[in-house]
Amino acid sequence: MQRFTLLLCAFIYLLAGCATVPEPTAQPVPHVFDRASRALYLYSRARLAALEGEYPTSLSILRDAISLDPSSAFLHHAAAEIKLKIGQIPEALELIEKAIKLDPSFRDPYVTGGSIMVSAGKDAEAADYLRKAVKLDPSKEDAYLHLAVALSRLVEYEEAVATLKALVKLNPDSVLGYYYLGRTYGQMRLYRDAVRYFQKTLELRPEFTQASIDMAASHEAMGEYPRAIEIYQRLVDNDDSRSLVLQRLIQLLIQQRRFDESLQYLGLAVESGFGGLETMRKIGLVHLELEQYDAAIAVFSELLEKDPSAHAARLYLGMAYEEKGDLDRAHAEFVRIPHSSPASIEAIGHIAFILKERGKPDQAIEVLKQAMGENPSQIELPLNLASLYETLDRPDDAERLLLETESRFPADSRIQFRLGVLYDKRGKRAESIDRMRKVLVLNPKDAQAMNFLGYTFAEMGINLDESLKLLKQAIELRPNDGFFLDSLGWVYFKMKKYDEAQHYLEKALELVEDDSTIIEHLGDVFLARREIKNAIKMYRRALELDPDRKELKDKLKKLKGEQAER
Repeated sequence: MQRFTLLLCAFIYLLAGCATVPEPTAQPVPHVFDRASRALYLYSRARLAALEGEYPTSLSILRDAISLDPSSAFLHHAAAEIKLKIGQIPEALELIEKAIKLDPSFRDPYVTGGSIMVSAGKDAEAADYLRKAVKLDPSKEDAYLHLAVALSRLVEYEEAVATLKALVKLNPDSVLGYYYLGRTYGQMRLYRDAVRYFQKTLELRPEFTQASIDMAASHEAMGEYPRAIEIYQRLVDNDDSRSLVLQRLIQLLIQQRRFDESLQYLGLAVESGFGGLETMRKIGLVHLELEQYDAAIAVFSELLEKDPSAHAARLYLGMAYEEKGDLDRAHAEFVRIPHSSPASIEAIGHIAFILKERGKPDQAIEVLKQAMGENPSQIELPLNLASLYETLDRPDDAERLLLETESRFPADSRIQFRLGVLYDKRGKRAESIDRMRKVLVLNPKDAQAMNFLGYTFAEMGINLDESLKLLKQAIELRPNDGFFLDSLGWVYFKMKKYDEAQHYLEKALELVEDDSTIIEHLGDVFLARREIKNAIKMYRRALELDPDRKELKDKLKKLKGEQAER
């Protein structure tokens, strides 16, 4: 480039000289044609044409310039840039390769070629071009980001991080440098580092919405769901990202069982024009979770009016009627679901339950057995039949069926869980524990199995450290589950850490106000501290909810006797 700048200055100087010095008349000056200067003059015209959007004209002029100076790498690269603007990518790459061949030390073709390859997803070729560009002039920023993107996609994360750190060292205000550092650390699953760089990005550019979204996703990946929810809530008012943010926020709130809040944002999604059938389905399901059965019935009925073939909506409608106690309406909806529908398997389970409730257990068993014969690959059917056997007080049949099903589905953790629960009910604690451990081998994220094992250990007074670890992991996955919090409070009680026990049991009681076991556990904490009045208060409250609990009556009787002796 420097060469052509000097030539241009000389050319302008010559033109200026011709304008100011009178031409001698006695001895005419012979005509001298400088091809390089003429080529440079044509380049300046081509550039003006390009600036005005006249790309074909610009390209035509550049061809003339190249014919005058065919060894110019600069002119070949300029023509490649115009080819790129008009979408002639293969021709642009040919010109770039020609420019590199003419002058391997000319940096610009490497940058342009690398950018083209990154856009085309040819990351290995892109990295080759861009590494050379950085090597030729490490002080220029333009190659670093493209190189880092290519390296990340090649899973060469360490070099990508080194490239980006070189960029932010070169330019400490590089917003994109910090942002892509966050993205790369996120791809490496080093989420704490990712959050740090996203925060730096937002310090430099607070309105960078995508950085906030990616930071929230990193908090999600670390199980820091309240923090992720908080970030998404701040972003809801951003019109450009509202659809994506609402989708993530609603999913997280439902996952964390914050159903009232999720309803609020589902309503906002509808108001914002994002309320399609899927949003309506989620609204209906949240109403079901909140035991708002009439509201759920209204939503699913509306969905079926719009699409009578929405069999999943009909399944949920039947479930809402069933939970409400209207078994006739529930049965009518379930039987309308065709056997060809994926929803029919679950519907059959509900039909069997209704038959059992109507005093027709043999019919219920026959319905499930027939469905199992027609659908041998559907594991839900034997699981439903095993549950039916349990409710009919036929545990041997339930165990036999589950073991037979296990032989056909050895990798399904649900069978192990059901066997674990069944063995626990039958007093086979060792077998129950063994099955729950198998659940966690097959599915390490099964929070229910973690809670079951943790609570079992606490009840038995064994493996309390393991119990504590399991229950903390379960609560990381489901922080708003009152029963999990009760289990955690109970293991702290067993460890004689009464402050921690009271803290978690009170949190559990805020979430599940009508569970007699949680209330009894809190009473046990007060009793251990010899806060007799509070203990009696808790036991009475638990007994009101569960009047047949003999152990509660015994505890109250004993405490009243102690008070009388005083």
